[in-house]
Amino acid sequence: MLVLAERPRPRAVREHPMAGWMAVATVCFGAFMGQLDASIVTLTFPALQRELHQPLAVVQWVSLAYLLVLVGLVAAAGRLADAVGRKAVYLYGFAVFTVASAACALAPGLGWLVGFRVVQAGGAAMLQANSVALVVTSVPQQKMRAALGVQAAAQALGLALGPALGGLLVASVGWRWVFWVNVPVGVVALVAGRYLLPRTRQRRPLRGFDWPGLLALGAASTALLLGVSAFSGLALPGWAAAALVGASAPGFAGFAWRERTTANPLVDLSLLRPAAVSVGLLGALFAYMVLFGPLALFPQVLGGRAGLVLTALPAGFALAAVLAGRAVPRRWDERWGPRARGLAGAVTAVVASGALLLSPRDLAWVACWLLVLGLGLGVLIPANNASIMGAVPPSAAGTGGGLVNMARGLGTAFGVAAVTASLHLAPGSPTSGPRVALTVLLVCAVVVAATALAGTSAPTRRSTP
Repeated sequence: MLVLAERPRPRAVREHPMAGWMAVATVCFGAFMGQLDASIVTLTFPALQRELHQPLAVVQWVSLAYLLVLVGLVAAAGRLADAVGRKAVYLYGFAVFTVASAACALAPGLGWLVGFRVVQAGGAAMLQANSVALVVTSVPQQKMRAALGVQAAAQALGLALGPALGGLLVASVGWRWVFWVNVPVGVVALVAGRYLLPRTRQRRPLRGFDWPGLLALGAASTALLLGVSAFSGLALPGWAAAALVGASAPGFAGFAWRERTTANPLVDLSLLRPAAVSVGLLGALFAYMVLFGPLALFPQVLGGRAGLVLTALPAGFALAAVLAGRAVPRRWDERWGPRARGLAGAVTAVVASGALLLSPRDLAWVACWLLVLGLGLGVLIPANNASIMGAVPPSAAGTGGGLVNMARGLGTAFGVAAVTASLHLAPGSPTSGPRVALTVLLVCAVVVAATALAGTSAPTRRSTP
């Protein structure tokens, strides 16, 4: 256990009045890199196809394998961190992510690249499972939402820079530099984390690791994501896609049964009993679908004109995530806290999604309403995450953060897959596919608003970091 011992921060840092915000800034390195990586790697596909002489159906495994491993491991990484220490697991995750990024840049072939991406996803799971937990345990309760907003802004910045930076790197120095760019940021983050992140004060002992639960969760999520990807263009026959989606249901049911009956569950299902957690996680999944769906849709609709237009979405998200405290009257905030912000953001997202449906090919119209959509989601998502984490005991913050990030991973995958499937399956004129896709996203936004409305009447068990 010595290798997992968390070293304390220097006294000057620990006693500094801004010590909590220093920790939040350190976590933002991981938040930034995670979203940068998510939005940058797909830009390497054409170069990989040309250089490695492989079709898109094969090359897309560079992203798909990463996503499958990330979603399957993030809850387990959170549970492990609750037991051995979140700072330790976070730093080891950054080390794995950084080394695997260098290995990806040096990969001699596509098979090696996919394998190294699997390792990289393992490090990313250790990062993402602990990012939210480290934020909420580093600042006072009344600052939690603001701190989560800063973290969300870092995610939005990575999301916004990904397409521009990725395109520039691939066009100028080659696809390998898409992975090299992670290395210096990872080194800086490791040093900063060693000196600025707090040790874990409350832990949940791990008397035995739930390997059957991990395998059931991994198999179910893999089957579901593969099935959804098949319906959106992955080279699998229709019967295989349907079988995969159908097999995921008993897989998740088996996972739930295992967690209820084992003495040492991977995910303590009692954490899901508060409505703020269960309803909030559902809202998070659909909110990330609404966030990532347009990023997959409008490059197909607008072609080369989409770059600057799409920047409006993460720009609005980052702006609102930092300044959302002014979006809701103080009397609402005092009565309902983050739930009022969540409801305001969700209603804004519904209005913006409906407006995009009216004219999906008008550049100025799309840019304007993507900005509004980003503003709404930037208010909603940090507030929703604050409600979830406020109902999770501090000793289980890693598990709670893992569930939040699992919802984000699934929402990202489903948002992209829903858009792609709509474009593939919708018959008729060139506008029918985009309108079907935007209708699906509008329905998702309405679901988010319904979960936010339900949350305003649900009591939240407050926890003090």
